[in-house]
Amino acid sequence: MADSAGALAPQWDNGFSGGPSGGSNRAADRAYRFIREGILASRWPPGAHLREQELAELTGVSRTPVREALRRLSADGLLQLVPNLGAKVNAWTIQDLDEIFGLRATLESQVAGLAASRAEPHHLIELGALCNAMEAVVGNGDAVDFSRITPLNDRFHGLLIDIAGDRRLGQMIRQVVEMPLVLRTFARYSRRDLARSMNHHREIVEALTAGDGEWASSVMRAHVRAGRAVFTVQKTE
Repeated sequence: MADSAGALAPQWDNGFSGGPSGGSNRAADRAYRFIREGILASRWPPGAHLREQELAELTGVSRTPVREALRRLSADGLLQLVPNLGAKVNAWTIQDLDEIFGLRATLESQVAGLAASRAEPHHLIELGALCNAMEAVVGNGDAVDFSRITPLNDRFHGLLIDIAGDRRLGQMIRQVVEMPLVLRTFARYSRRDLARSMNHHREIVEALTAGDGEWASSVMRAHVRAGRAVFTVQKTE
């Protein structure tokens, strides 16, 4: 799939029970991780207000590290700081989505092209196994369990980045990918969308097996653009 969140929100355990909170930097790091994961899992949907006192109670730390965590999340583009209201989870416009998916199509198609010239047999075996696992989740006839398919999809795309071997390119992709994560991508996919996505994955593996970078790159570009279409059609309906 072109995106990698959309799983149903997990059962939340803030992980802050017991023991000292440690230094202010550690507390800010822990608050940052907790709030960030909540945003990416749609615990707080786009437009939701996050207030320091409530977050401090949830995380078990003081308001100062929470305030620092919110500043960092604002710098990441996940939040907007609002005077007297705390922070507001960012919502994304059609223009935002066009920019995000345009960047992804460019960056991830380049990754796929590089991976085609660098994939080893064990890489192809793992990619094929991931395809099998995702298809098993999608094709069992029941409602799709997105909490199972999301990590498999993450691993598929992450493995392509690893195979490509371009660290900076991988960092750029991961920064861009986090924005669509907020929108819980998989929840928007129909059965037809899922089937198309699975076919794209298979064809990418075939292109890597053939060592054909242009083929791999073109399929990945189509894969990402198809994900964009799901967003933009539903957002304008």
